[in-house]
Amino acid sequence: MAFYTVEPERRTLHGHFSRDLSPILTIDPGDTVRFRTLDAGWGLEGPLADGGERQKFEPRTEDDDGHALCGPIAIRGAKPGMTLSIHINDLRVGTYGWTGAGGWSTPLNDRLKVSDLPRFGLNWTLDADSMTGVDQYGHIISLRPFMGVMGMPLDIPDKQPTPPPRMTGGNMDCKELVVGSTLYLPIAVEGGLFSVGDGHGAQGDGEVSSMAIECPMDVCELTFDLLPDVHVTSPRANTPVGWLTFAFHEDLDEAIGIALEAMFDLMNEQYGFERQMALALASVVVDVRITQLVNAGVRGVHALLPNRAVRQQA
Repeated sequence: MAFYTVEPERRTLHGHFSRDLSPILTIDPGDTVRFRTLDAGWGLEGPLADGGERQKFEPRTEDDDGHALCGPIAIRGAKPGMTLSIHINDLRVGTYGWTGAGGWSTPLNDRLKVSDLPRFGLNWTLDADSMTGVDQYGHIISLRPFMGVMGMPLDIPDKQPTPPPRMTGGNMDCKELVVGSTLYLPIAVEGGLFSVGDGHGAQGDGEVSSMAIECPMDVCELTFDLLPDVHVTSPRANTPVGWLTFAFHEDLDEAIGIALEAMFDLMNEQYGFERQMALALASVVVDVRITQLVNAGVRGVHALLPNRAVRQQA
């Protein structure tokens, strides 16, 4: 199995998804890629103490208006209908991060009456060895890093912006996708064309201010594999805490229903449970969580089936 390294440079960076992007690298199933990523806002440094304009990556084009992503990576043999497996081997945060709150209009900010206030920010100093972050006010947070964006394009001619997550992944912002997790995504285009970015040092479910600890990643090491005979229709993941099924929709109730239907499919595959048995047991052991509330009006939900939540009597 081969090992590759990807650095953030003009050739490897982009700010949208598209089936027309040329791959920066073509790998075989089973290969590993170690990425170094910029923060989501294309920063080369953290926010400045005096509030001045921080240095960002240049040059950029009009297509670089979304998250700073590395890729895309093509996987030999990947075809629509197959499933791409992405195992998260290692994540190491950079030295800085930032979190904003208020100062712009979103439905939630409007509801919380912070849209018209001056923008507020926490500037974080991150320590990857102690796994802690400290802001300018002395608040200490335990880090639990993950990548906010991992995904592939849909098979449509239009450029696809990075903020809304889709059936092929993207800006899912799920805090459970930590080291040791394996993410499974449906492939929509030849080669898959996988991209990654938007490092997060820590985040709560919901990402309620619209930002986590946004940070660069010095290490994001992923191993890719193809599952030709597995046909998922939405993202799912096997994580240290259990199995997750994801759903994305403008309507939160609809997203909950989609996530639960995907969970019932998974419980059928894992245990042979039919729909009503899965629903009854899910009401006892499955947690339905709001992944995020903020991504271009598309709400994210994940259903969590904890490890060994259902066991069979001997």
